[in-house]
Amino acid sequence: MKRTKFCIFVGLILSLNFLSSCGERKAKDGRTDTPTSGTIKFASDESFSNFIEEELQVYQYRYPQTHLLPIYTDDNTGMKLLLDQKVNLFFTSHGLLKGEDAILRGKGPIPSVFPVGYDGIAFIINKDNKDSCITVNDVKRLLKGEVTKWNQLYPTSNQGDIKIVFDNKASATLHFVVDSILEGKNIKSQNIVAATNSKAVIEYVKKTSNAIGVIGSNWLNDRSDPTNTTFRNDIRVMAVSKTSKATDSNSWQPYQAYFLDGRYPFVRTIYAIVADPHKALPWAFANFISGPIGQKIILKTGLLPYRGEINIREVKVNRK
Repeated sequence: MKRTKFCIFVGLILSLNFLSSCGERKAKDGRTDTPTSGTIKFASDESFSNFIEEELQVYQYRYPQTHLLPIYTDDNTGMKLLLDQKVNLFFTSHGLLKGEDAILRGKGPIPSVFPVGYDGIAFIINKDNKDSCITVNDVKRLLKGEVTKWNQLYPTSNQGDIKIVFDNKASATLHFVVDSILEGKNIKSQNIVAATNSKAVIEYVKKTSNAIGVIGSNWLNDRSDPTNTTFRNDIRVMAVSKTSKATDSNSWQPYQAYFLDGRYPFVRTIYAIVADPHKALPWAFANFISGPIGQKIILKTGLLPYRGEINIREVKVNRK
């Protein structure tokens, strides 16, 4: 598919304010961490682990006395860890429900929920599968179980039954599909495969010619390309169209530029949920990600930053 490439330049004019802790005295709960020192655990939906790892490396390099230990898990488990106050920071793709907010307030900390970036929900197929354009309506038909075979979408296809693979049966990716794509209705397809994580989705699709993987788009970028305009070459990323018939000219892949201008339809917000009564290291790390350096890291990993001045410049590339 020929496509005009885009480069995204981010100008971030932000200030990062770390709240200081109350000295080095140990708190009643045993915590001794400050915004720039100490050891904590925090949780994140596994689908965001790529960008979280990048943020961790930079934060801990800047503040070498900090030790942040991530728990990459499914969405349900991560929220339970937060509600039980076994962690004070959780990264996910939704805010708190009223009941969840009330539980946290009842235990002491007033929770803070703020967005840090945008990620696309991507649909990936085996690299030998040439049918790579799909409409939003056909995505819904797939998930509702109304379409089960490739030739129902592409009459000339000989791929047989369609197998849809998710990263986890309780992941933020699956929750987004149910809540936002299917408008709260359950997935009814009988050909659903639950992998263990995002990497396993990619591996499954690489080995399975009739599969469609559903995955966060930050897992797809070719890390060797600083412009974020190419995807990894061991799978094929489907282009999605909002029209009734998908073609090369009206279908769009999950690039940052298309998140920003609305052409790519499946975009989710990434939230940091902080319930930290001490406003120490969990709070500081979350604010670092929403600050200038953290937002540039988000851009680098293929996500769209939530904050900052974003300019898109169109670059025409001559291909021989």
